Amino acid sequence: MTSTQIGTPGEEPVEPVEAVGKTESGEGYHRALGARQIQMIAIGGAIGTGLFLGAGTAISKAGPSLILAYAAAGLVIYFIMRALGELLLYRPVSGSFAEYAREFLGPFFGFVTGWTYWLGWVITGITEVTAAAKYMTFWWAIPQWASSLAFTVLLFGVNLISVKLFGELEFWFSMVKVTAIVGMILICLGILTLGFSDAGPTASVAHLWDDGGLFPHGLGGTLMTLQIVMFAFLAVELVGVTAGESENPEKNLPKAINTVPWRIAVFYVGALIMILSVVPWKNFQPNVSPFVAAFEQMGLGVGAAVVNFVVLTAALSSCNSGMYSTGRMLRDLSLNRQGPTLFARLTRTGTPLLGTAFSAALMLLGVWINYQWPGKAFQYVMSLATICGVWAWIMILLCQLRYRRKAERGELPVSSFPAPGAPFTSLFALAFLLLVLVLMGFDKDARIALYAAPVWGALLVAAYRVHLARAPYARPADPEETAPAEA
Repeated sequence: MTSTQIGTPGEEPVEPVEAVGKTESGEGYHRALGARQIQMIAIGGAIGTGLFLGAGTAISKAGPSLILAYAAAGLVIYFIMRALGELLLYRPVSGSFAEYAREFLGPFFGFVTGWTYWLGWVITGITEVTAAAKYMTFWWAIPQWASSLAFTVLLFGVNLISVKLFGELEFWFSMVKVTAIVGMILICLGILTLGFSDAGPTASVAHLWDDGGLFPHGLGGTLMTLQIVMFAFLAVELVGVTAGESENPEKNLPKAINTVPWRIAVFYVGALIMILSVVPWKNFQPNVSPFVAAFEQMGLGVGAAVVNFVVLTAALSSCNSGMYSTGRMLRDLSLNRQGPTLFARLTRTGTPLLGTAFSAALMLLGVWINYQWPGKAFQYVMSLATICGVWAWIMILLCQLRYRRKAERGELPVSSFPAPGAPFTSLFALAFLLLVLVLMGFDKDARIALYAAPVWGALLVAAYRVHLARAPYARPADPEETAPAEA
């Protein structure tokens, strides 16, 4: 550790287990993710089912003011990413959120953060792999369980082979999503200026304020969409998990993080302005993709099939990222004696096989969940995933504030990528995230996540007490325990 950890009373700082067979990443991983892949992972992380599907519900609740909600939340996300960037350039490590929480807030917070972030991605993966199976029925009458199984096995295989293959697949997944958004914007711009398609005669930017005003349901309606909006941005922090496997983190990570403002401006604000200018906001329905609905309103028949393919790609991309991050987070916990030691083992290609396999197996529960609650599954899981993501963001901000104080006192080296406006921007972002949690309590569908959070917290406290009772003083691991596996 580079600084003294602060634990709970009577608790000894937990020293991380040293991994054997280290590569230049310093953690046993292979630095195989290049600048091209890191950039697209960062771009694709901000585009998922939260935008392609969740925006339909948000539009029906907020109307055109949803554009402002995405802009405000996007600014907060940028503050969070710059705080993360400051930490990453101070010490780039895989499993960064848990590692920084462990260093700056204490072993208990590292334990909670690692397991909570892992749970968040498992929950998200459950939603995405089942959603992908539903999208397949658009073309073929394939049983959902069969598609879910096939997609899970396929993505597990991709993550097992090598991190380079994961990065390449995520690059092309992201490319499809980016191309689709840009294409939608250009088509809408063409309709507004040239008037073609069925929507051409009525398309106008005046739709943004003429039909009930910018805030048709008042400011309260807009605020109640913040949970959906923040869910859409989940995975933008995934670039931090890739730090230990980036070829040149000092160069690639700042470039990826600095693309956040224009990504949000184009893919969220720009896309929504275009869609809501071409199609009046009242024409969109909850639980229906606004992109599919917009193509239908335009009378472009091929659009539904194209958008269905894009949404399928978005779901598979999210599940692919989930498998990647969960395996790394479990290994980070294992190396620090906060998880089963078997998760520390790597294959010869630098992949945490057992952690990834365990997470992939749990993701198969998605078939049963969607069978039990088909109408509410997406909303319930979205709320649970949002809680997990917000916790990770809060930990990033708190760690950055603690790090900056130490750096200013000369106790730690100053990061080469300091967050502008900190600590004020970080404090503002913290207040915004707390507001989102409070607002979730007023949404009957989102409220279930607030009920589940204390239960998960109690389980973690109990698990941590068992962990301390079994190993109150972390010992260095036997080199054989973390040596790369032969498989």
